[in-house]
Amino acid sequence: MTKIKTQYNRRSFIKVSAAAGGGMLIGFSWLTGCISDPKAEAIAVPNEWFDINGYIKIGDTGLVTIYSPNPEIGQNVKTSMPMIVAEELDVDWKNVVVEQAPLNTGFYQNQFAGGSLSIRLSWNALRIAGATARRMLMEAAAKEWGVPVLDLNATQGIIKEKNGERTITYGEIASKAVGIEIPEEVELKEIKDFKLIGTSVKNVDAKKIVTGKPLFGLDFKREGMQLAMIQHPPAFGMKVKDFNAEEIKRMSGVKDAFIIDTSIKNPSWSDEKGFLQLIAIVGDSTWQLMKAKRAIKANWEVVSELENSEMHLKNLEDAIASGNVEESRKDGNPDAAFEKAAKVIERTYSSPFLAHNTMEPMNFFANVTDTSAELIGPTQTPEALEGSVSKLLDMPIENITVNMTRMGGGFGRRLYVHFGVEAAAISKKIGAPVKLIYTREDDMTQGTYRPAYQSRYKAGLDENNNLIAFSVKGSGLPEGSVFPNRFPAGTVDNYLAEKMRTKTNVTTGAWRAPRSHFTAGAEQSFLDEVAELAGKDPIDFRLELFDRAINNPVGDKHEYEAERYAGVLKLVKEKSNWGETKPGIYRGVAAYFCHSSYVAEVVDMVLENGQPKVKKVWCAVDCGIVVNRDAAKNMVQGGVIDGIGHAMYSQLTFNNGAVNENNFDRYQLMRHSQAPEGIEVFFVENEIAPTGLGEPGLPPAVGALANALYQATGQRLTKQPFMKNMDIEKVKG
Repeated sequence: MTKIKTQYNRRSFIKVSAAAGGGMLIGFSWLTGCISDPKAEAIAVPNEWFDINGYIKIGDTGLVTIYSPNPEIGQNVKTSMPMIVAEELDVDWKNVVVEQAPLNTGFYQNQFAGGSLSIRLSWNALRIAGATARRMLMEAAAKEWGVPVLDLNATQGIIKEKNGERTITYGEIASKAVGIEIPEEVELKEIKDFKLIGTSVKNVDAKKIVTGKPLFGLDFKREGMQLAMIQHPPAFGMKVKDFNAEEIKRMSGVKDAFIIDTSIKNPSWSDEKGFLQLIAIVGDSTWQLMKAKRAIKANWEVVSELENSEMHLKNLEDAIASGNVEESRKDGNPDAAFEKAAKVIERTYSSPFLAHNTMEPMNFFANVTDTSAELIGPTQTPEALEGSVSKLLDMPIENITVNMTRMGGGFGRRLYVHFGVEAAAISKKIGAPVKLIYTREDDMTQGTYRPAYQSRYKAGLDENNNLIAFSVKGSGLPEGSVFPNRFPAGTVDNYLAEKMRTKTNVTTGAWRAPRSHFTAGAEQSFLDEVAELAGKDPIDFRLELFDRAINNPVGDKHEYEAERYAGVLKLVKEKSNWGETKPGIYRGVAAYFCHSSYVAEVVDMVLENGQPKVKKVWCAVDCGIVVNRDAAKNMVQGGVIDGIGHAMYSQLTFNNGAVNENNFDRYQLMRHSQAPEGIEVFFVENEIAPTGLGEPGLPPAVGALANALYQATGQRLTKQPFMKNMDIEKVKG
């Protein structure tokens, strides 16, 4: 076993107290991810439980409960994170129950869901949590029996003498462990000894989800609760002046109608920047409120420029040409290298704004009184919401509570807290509890979109088809997508990467795999074209570059580990039988690094009735240790479908500041018939601590898709969405 210190901030992180009726409570303020609702227990529930945020709780029957703060957005941390604790605690999985905790900044750190960070940030903390509890239980048993703790072992919730017959369960000794001093260090299991981690455990909420149990924010109800809907201005650059409030109030089922102002002093990154003054309608039912929304006659006033899609494209092009660089890297002399290159290729790639389109409509409950505020709903950033509501209401933060429900999709959309803030503002105005519900049109026209991007790539080859110069310049609305120190940085003697920003009043935000989702598609498409110009196999060409980064890297640093990057390419090459040709199958490959993980993918495409169709996707993933194999595969598969679907079909366009695609009749998502028929996922087996996985599967799917489309159609597609920019009349076959 590996020994690890528990003493860093040990006294503030861990505390032990007696549970009513016996039992042991161990609190871990650094337990940042276990979230699961109770499931059917294999053993009896203890007489009393303490519902304490962020604690491992061991009852006198041996049942273990873990309260944990991080939100569940479908990434399956409700199952995967408790597995880590249970592994080190060495308790039978069927005897583990995990429950959602409310926001509590006094106990927890990093209480959010985003950036593929949940398991990555919590890995050591969760292991120590389980190992510390196991050690204290063993010491209590050793004291009870008068033997050294080294003479005992613990497995599956039972402590045994190594050279004797005595045994005792965790539940039987838990109350005696209360007085045990927390050890200075604990022993963690060797990776090779894991029994639970690395297996496939089913989602603990699966049955509740498929049988319609009330888990989500939209399910939440409170006696006396009213419903509310909002209407924001029809275009970015407008604000509300007034509306026919008295007429709306007279409509059936409408209780009130008014304008709310959600402006906050010193707003944070997660606060609304666009539509701060809104029309709010309160009433009895969503149907009555939707009818009232359609009857609104508002006067809107223009406060800034009303942008359109043509303007956006020009602004992106102007930004790249401006030379106003925000972040850059330069190795060697790219200009001189391009001058002497035997072959030079240059391409410009672009992608539009995208909506998040969470399955569950945006919603939040709020109950604001003169002295307190209670908020309940689906949020990825409960602490940010708490802070924003405190500023909006000018109320002490200790008087505000935030409880989290399960989310029907997040994808970055629920990192932003305006819908919770709006609910609080409405509740304060009416003096009653209220649940705010967005329509799909409200959501798709509100903003916080994935930014629009444009990047210009250039490469130069010498007479021997070696890459001697490479440059990329990129801008976005507002932030560019260039990562100067990512691949191919470190592989080319003469290298330039420049990132620019562009102003817009269209509000944007994080979208699954921020910036990486575009960069991977553009970069990997371009590298395929460079490989073709050099007369080299696409995978072999990339592996040559990684060999350079491994053996003789250029420059002082690059973000990625070239060996691991090359490793996923080699694995996907092997598993997909790359190089074999099959009639009617067109293949594309891509690899990308983000969120500290490496993913390579091969897309197999066919043409059906002259239309491209993804047949199969092969994925090789290096994310360190895989905690829950089924959940990990599902995340990668979901990312692949997400990436392919949006790159093929989706876009938001603007006319005089207004979004044209305000529902799914105009905004196309992938249909079931268009999804890949099979997605195989293979993991690199290693003992590296887990890295991100919720997002890294998406970016390479875009590049592999574009490269397969070229093989199938003969068209290099540089502008997303691909299906809207493809000349279908010229498709092969």
